[in-house]
Amino acid sequence: MSLPAAITMIGVDKKFGQKFGLKNVSLEVREGEIYCLLGPSGSGKTTAIRVMCGYYLPDGGKVKVLGYSPAEFGRQLVEHIGYMPQLFVLYHNLTVLENLQFMASVYGLGSKYRRQRIDQMLEMVQLADARNKLASQISGGMQRRLSLACALLHEPRLLFIDEPTAGIDPILRERFWEEFRALRAKGCTLVITTQYVGEAIYCDTVGIMRSGQLIAQGTPEGLRQQALGGDVIDVVVGRIEPGTVQALLDLEMVHRVDIEGRFHMVVIVTEARRAIPAIMQTLQDRGMKVLSIDDRELTFDEVFVRLVRDTPEGQGQDMDRHSPDSTTSQSVPTTAPATDQSTLTETITAQATPPETTSAAGETTDAITGDPTATDATSGAANIASEEPQT
Repeated sequence: MSLPAAITMIGVDKKFGQKFGLKNVSLEVREGEIYCLLGPSGSGKTTAIRVMCGYYLPDGGKVKVLGYSPAEFGRQLVEHIGYMPQLFVLYHNLTVLENLQFMASVYGLGSKYRRQRIDQMLEMVQLADARNKLASQISGGMQRRLSLACALLHEPRLLFIDEPTAGIDPILRERFWEEFRALRAKGCTLVITTQYVGEAIYCDTVGIMRSGQLIAQGTPEGLRQQALGGDVIDVVVGRIEPGTVQALLDLEMVHRVDIEGRFHMVVIVTEARRAIPAIMQTLQDRGMKVLSIDDRELTFDEVFVRLVRDTPEGQGQDMDRHSPDSTTSQSVPTTAPATDQSTLTETITAQATPPETTSAAGETTDAITGDPTATDATSGAANIASEEPQT
């Protein structure tokens, strides 16, 4: 029996001026799974997450998150959602511990449980020894871990994580994925974006994005099948005789035969286990010496390239950079969280009065939104949502 859907998107469009950030995106994220949005920078991954979180309202289509439209999110629902933005948007001028204390107050955690939960998070992300260091004085990898700890403080049922492993070392990357799998085992649903194709194998379902469109989705194994239409068998023979390709194509389970040199053939079949004996017999009947025959699993890099290449958008075009996903198109205050962090917490910030900070330009800014306190608090979000995406 399939699990119920935590998130559904049906025919969702999101435009920035005349350009599509998302175009006719439909997907389903089941409860208790890791769903990966995979694609190059600017493909629409972050835009998709922001639509799911309610930061962007779609221009077309329908979105349901935990049974509700993001436009209907209230405090009780928000308490079940966590969000780790792509960029570090916490307070640089507060310590690791103070950042966690502030976010705990935003989520309304009681004082006793707050202390206990903060200690648990510091141990989990291995920042206990750095608790009294300013956020500006810790490494980029440690800042990522602090962001993850803040997103997990209130034990969310649904967690959005935007490119958590970008730019960090392989050891820390593996540690993050171990934690993500542990969260899934506890029943948490995770939506993770990444540019690292190899990380797709850690996920239950993968959606591949290109130019704001979802061009393929399925399990990692299902996408391997989709990339070639079957299993891959490598065959090395003493010599490829005339008529060999046609003889193999006459077999019912063989879909395609590619010649890769004088001795090497790549055969695409329905099911490798059943096809290998039939291929062996066919070649031997033709007097050919089979040096080796074995099924080969495509790397996910190969899968990704084939799926992207086979789409109309992937034929002869550069990677799309029109969606405002790229880190180069965003500026983040160095002393205050950006609007991303406040999106899911704005309904419960009444419990915590955020301090005011001073921007690099010398003007006073709100610590949650990063907007000048003298202006309307919603203007910053409006500006971001309406700005012309950079190319």
